[in-house]
Amino acid sequence: MVKVLVVGPSPTRSKGGMATVIEEIAKDKTLNVKFDIDIYESYVDGNKLSVLLFSVLSFIKFYFTKRNYDVYHIHAASYGSTFRKGWYVHAAKKWGKKVILHIHGAEYMLFYEKSNQKDKIASILKEADKVIALSADWKKKFDETFGLKNCVVLENGIDTERLKPAITSVKQHPHTFVSLGRLGERKGTYDLIKAIERSKVQIPDIKCYLAGDGDIGRCKQIVEEKNLKSNIIIVGWADFDRKLELLKKSSVLVLPSYNEGLPMAILEGMACGKAIISTTVGAIPEVVKEENGILIEPGDVEKLSEALRRYCMNQERVEKIGKNNIALIHTKYSMDAMHQKLEKIYADTMGEK
Repeated sequence: MVKVLVVGPSPTRSKGGMATVIEEIAKDKTLNVKFDIDIYESYVDGNKLSVLLFSVLSFIKFYFTKRNYDVYHIHAASYGSTFRKGWYVHAAKKWGKKVILHIHGAEYMLFYEKSNQKDKIASILKEADKVIALSADWKKKFDETFGLKNCVVLENGIDTERLKPAITSVKQHPHTFVSLGRLGERKGTYDLIKAIERSKVQIPDIKCYLAGDGDIGRCKQIVEEKNLKSNIIIVGWADFDRKLELLKKSSVLVLPSYNEGLPMAILEGMACGKAIISTTVGAIPEVVKEENGILIEPGDVEKLSEALRRYCMNQERVEKIGKNNIALIHTKYSMDAMHQKLEKIYADTMGEK
């Protein structure tokens, strides 16, 4: 049996989409029957010093104790993550092993464009046997920028069974929205607060849950200053159960981001039958078409507030979109669909000379 080591953030001690993807790979019974899969934690959340110390010690342990695998499936994001994972890629290739580099992170091309180590970034990607992009759009960018011949697409997958309890009727919460993701500029949190303030004039009972870590204090201050405490509930970081509870109480998921790859939050919202309001960035337009939600340009607060009001005033439309979204996720973005593709990527990688 082919032995695979999945390297990346701890599924239990790290937050975010990358850790979620790794956790789902570890849990998938079919994948684990066909391949002997182990998880190796290269990162845990913490302050800069603790992260650096853990990363260095983790790599040293990896270098001396993890040489007996056939395939190394290495997850990387932008900035320091890419350079740290470069150590793993180089080590595994030095041992004559197969390497799959799985790129996450909404700001990857921005990171590359700003970097003064472009050649090093390109060499890390080119050293891998395969590079995984989260969407066709990202694959095209990687191919054009880095001259890759080995890039494949693997969309994030969603555990639809776990999310089923959050499928509810729009009539139970007609004017309620939820936004899942790190609070701050990149996710468009401040634009959303402004849009709720504008929409409140016509929809006094409009409500939005903001769930995520990040600029919690600043967001709370703005909400208080604008007298929006009854309209905007700042939840802070939400674990899976809390996230499920918030999705259950909402009819629309809003993510007005400035940069994204393929956000897990959007896929989770769609799996729960929520209509989507988001932006035309990253792979979002590949997933969210007219029948799935409303897309606006990032930073367009007026269009964002219009979208909020439109959904508040048309419950039947929101209900119909929710059904479309459940069907789409089951067909293309379920965990089963993702893992079938990943199984083929593992097999193809092993078959290449």
